[in-house]
Amino acid sequence: MEQAISRAKVLMEALPYIRDFRGKKIVVKYGGHAMVNPELKTLFAKQIVLFHYVGIQVVVVHGGGPQISRMLDTMGIESSFIDGKRVTDARTMDVVEMVLAGGINKEIVQLINADGGRAVGLSGKDGGLIKARKLLFSRRDASGNVTDIDMGHVGEVTGVDTGIIDAVEKGGFVAVIAPSGVGDDGLTYNINADTVAAEIARQLKVEKLIILTDEQGVLDAEGKLISSLKYSQINKLISSGVVKGGMIPKLECCMRALEGGVTKAHIIDGRIPYSILLELFTDSGIGTQIVKE
Repeated sequence: MEQAISRAKVLMEALPYIRDFRGKKIVVKYGGHAMVNPELKTLFAKQIVLFHYVGIQVVVVHGGGPQISRMLDTMGIESSFIDGKRVTDARTMDVVEMVLAGGINKEIVQLINADGGRAVGLSGKDGGLIKARKLLFSRRDASGNVTDIDMGHVGEVTGVDTGIIDAVEKGGFVAVIAPSGVGDDGLTYNINADTVAAEIARQLKVEKLIILTDEQGVLDAEGKLISSLKYSQINKLISSGVVKGGMIPKLECCMRALEGGVTKAHIIDGRIPYSILLELFTDSGIGTQIVKE
């Protein structure tokens, strides 16, 4: 009986959040260990279905870097990275598309549909959903000389056709988006999934952008989780070296989303079962929420 009462209390704690978010939109960037572990993959899909049934409109943007690397290794294609970005020639781009749009995307759609949801898989190329251009990258050496580096088919977002996402949602479906785009030059570009998620969140003016990672969230100088962070505090955390490595671009994406009208951004640990539910539907949350002020 006590266990049943405890479960009822959890549901009651979630009630005001469900009421507040009903009819709102959120963008979830799905990546990290949650995309690899079979149990976490299933639980992720179940959470998306639950959001759908309680009236929260979800857009899923997924990554797939480790899976792409494995496929390239299998095919004997060498991977190279510059400052964490994959150099993507035409042959590598074909593999990226195959893995993202043809493999991972369809698996996510299948998992959501298997749990009673209705999902549609999209590539950023579909219907011109994501417009892109070649990402210009340069590096400065110790002498101050700047060298331009050709990253190949690595791009950045220049526009998002939200009408396509709106049409999918009006049909009662969840949009699951692979992070590629097409340029005015007709070429396909591989785009960082965090960046795509942030740009889609900006254009849709969603309630929340949620980024799943393999870290607790943003940590302070003592290694403790910062549960709530103001936009104005982020640059100081970066310049002081408290925040470093891969967390920096994630925070920059959150900042850009907030600048575009997103109400809140969240960086959470996707390794925790039911991580999104725990962040959104409980008083304490589990990760870091970022607010404008």
